[in-house]
Amino acid sequence: MSGNAQPTPTNETHPMNNPVNTLGNDISHLAHDAAQGAELSLRSTQRAALQGLDRMADGLSDAQAQTSSALKQLARDAESLTHRGMDAVREGSHQLREKSEHARSATATYIQHEPFKSVLIAAAVGAALMGLVALFSRQGGSGR
Repeated sequence: MSGNAQPTPTNETHPMNNPVNTLGNDISHLAHDAAQGAELSLRSTQRAALQGLDRMADGLSDAQAQTSSALKQLARDAESLTHRGMDAVREGSHQLREKSEHARSATATYIQHEPFKSVLIAAAVGAALMGLVALFSRQGGSGR
């Protein structure tokens, strides 16, 4: 061997053939790939969460619109029922006035045509009322 010849690198001196360097590079690549995968998963999760929030916000807006519409319809129905109830009370009051006027008129006509019978009926009703008053006053006094 001459002095000009360069020494050939051995397995121990070449950096790629060193098992510790190769293992370190592999671990570095794995860690880098894992970090990229985690970042992609995080972004994907963020997108899914934002989409879910958007859908939920849309659903809430729809529910609010439907609730508002239902409340407006309920208010219209309540107002309609109120008006119908007031109309029914007015009509009932009108009918009651007509019936009482008819009864008054019929009573006055009966008294004019049958005055003696009318006095007897009035006396009988008065006596019956006095009997009831006396009966209740005795029961009220004995219960004390």
